[in-house]
Amino acid sequence: MSNPSAAPEPPSPDWNAIARDPAFSVLVRRKLRLVVPATVFFLIYYFALPVGVGWFPELMNRKVWGDANLAYLFALSQFGMAWLLALVYVLAASGWDRAERALLEKFGHGEGH
Repeated sequence: MSNPSAAPEPPSPDWNAIARDPAFSVLVRRKLRLVVPATVFFLIYYFALPVGVGWFPELMNRKVWGDANLAYLFALSQFGMAWLLALVYVLAASGWDRAERALLEKFGHGEGH
């Protein structure tokens, strides 16, 4: 059963009109300029460890700090790299969120609607 006292839902935005808006294209390009290079960097950095251990075992077995070898320290560095990429993404996404809200406001579907 529906609740007759419930407020009616607002109409859905015209997604086709939004997709045609130049501001939407700019937003998509801004996202791609970070997401694609960050993904490529992450994959290269992630697979550098198994490639290094497999093809360059002498280099990766070199002691760097006490008994810790290069492979061990590189593996630990991947945690820092992942956190750093996450931080960069979160900071960039806050800007994307502002641009998205402005775009929705332009089409009459912002926070006040």
